[in-house]
Amino acid sequence: MSEAVVTESAASRSKGRSGKKAGKPGLFARIAIFLRQVIGEMKKVVTPTRQELVNYTVVVLVFVAIVMGIVTVLDFGFGKAVLWVFGGNVSVEQ
Repeated sequence: MSEAVVTESAASRSKGRSGKKAGKPGLFARIAIFLRQVIGEMKKVVTPTRQELVNYTVVVLVFVAIVMGIVTVLDFGFGKAVLWVFGGNVSVEQ
C-alpha cells in the first residue's frame, strides 16, 4: 500500500517543458512594472534637513577616524611583533 500521492499544488506546478508560463508578462510589461515600482519607491524617500545632514556627516567622520586609529595601532603592533619574531635588527648592505 505504498501509493505515491501527488498533491494539487505539486501537480499544478508540474508543467513540463512547455516553454513560456501562462500569464507571465512580456519583456516590455516587466520593464514598465519595474519603472512604476521605482517611481513609487522614490516618492517615499525623505530628504534630510541641513542639520541632519551635518550630524550624519560628523558621525561618519568620527567613526572613520576611530577605525583609522584602531587599524594604525594594530598595524604598528603586528609590525613590531613580526620584527621581534623574525629578528628585525638585520641590516642589508648593497
